[in-house]
Amino acid sequence: MKRNDLFTIHYQLHGEPKSFIVRAPQMNNAEAWHWASCDAGVAVIPKFGQQNLKRVSRPMAEKYGITDVQWSSATEIKWAESVTS
Repeated sequence: MKRNDLFTIHYQLHGEPKSFIVRAPQMNNAEAWHWASCDAGVAVIPKFGQQNLKRVSRPMAEKYGITDVQWSSATEIKWAESVTS
């Protein structure tokens, strides 16, 4: 069974566009805002299996200048089968 756990998150920090790819078991808007906050240095990156970490919400992230958070599944990389030189 094939599953994609890589997500691309685009956001703006004080009007400057930013984007990154994150591996996560699930993604939704709330998770995307939290991960954008992590990338911006506002939130703590959760350790593996840490469930009781306080998430950064959209209103809190917006106070730090994070806006326009959008996410999508990362595109699959098509690796070449053989390389000729």
